[in-house]
Amino acid sequence: MNQRGRESAVRQMLEAPTAQVSPELYADVLRRGGRMLRRRRAIRRLLWLLLLAGTVAFVVWALTVQPWVEPPSETTPPLTGW
Repeated sequence: MNQRGRESAVRQMLEAPTAQVSPELYADVLRRGGRMLRRRRAIRRLLWLLLLAGTVAFVVWALTVQPWVEPPSETTPPLTGW
């Protein structure tokens, strides 16, 4: 299909009458859309809360265990020269 054929096809689609939508469909769409937005917002808040809880747990663990400190020696050096 050449350029003019595509343009004429698009013009025909744009000039065609639009389909009528029933009024109850609009109410259903609003209800479902609101539900989807609330669900997304709740999931996003839950994920942020889990991230915050994980960060706090990691910080508390790191401060109590202190993994960056070398553990004390388990054996003592031999006592010589007494």
